[in-house]
Amino acid sequence: MIALGFGSGLSPKAPGTVGTLWAWLTFVLLDHGATDTHWFFLLVSGTLLGWWASKLTSEHLGVADSGHIVVDEILAFWLVLWVLGPATWVEQAVAFGLFRFFDAVKWGPTAWADRHFKGFGWRGAWGVMFDDFVAAGMTLLALAAIHRVTG
Repeated sequence: MIALGFGSGLSPKAPGTVGTLWAWLTFVLLDHGATDTHWFFLLVSGTLLGWWASKLTSEHLGVADSGHIVVDEILAFWLVLWVLGPATWVEQAVAFGLFRFFDAVKWGPTAWADRHFKGFGWRGAWGVMFDDFVAAGMTLLALAAIHRVTG
């Protein structure tokens, strides 16, 4: 349930995108009462829980990094939205598009993170999580560059 994003990862088409959309919706709902301290602890504890859930789910599915495991997209996109915030819907939509691009294309540092930690066990499960956090970092860098250019 955790690794599969409470069912969002079960989408037959584009489960990573559906998981990221679920992350966006839940962020908007959760953010109304959450402080920065809440988000920090949610992201840290969620990452540890997601790491464990990814390991277990990968072993049960027999697939090292199944596309149906979307807890990584959820936590990484929550991180993007938290750091970006407060943001307009347009800014959040741009963040969504950039994050999906960097996560799907696996370009540069994201590709390195994806290759470096492939496999089963704790190391492989960390890889499931880590490449999405790298994509989140690239998204935030791209957003900072856009902000710098556009003011």
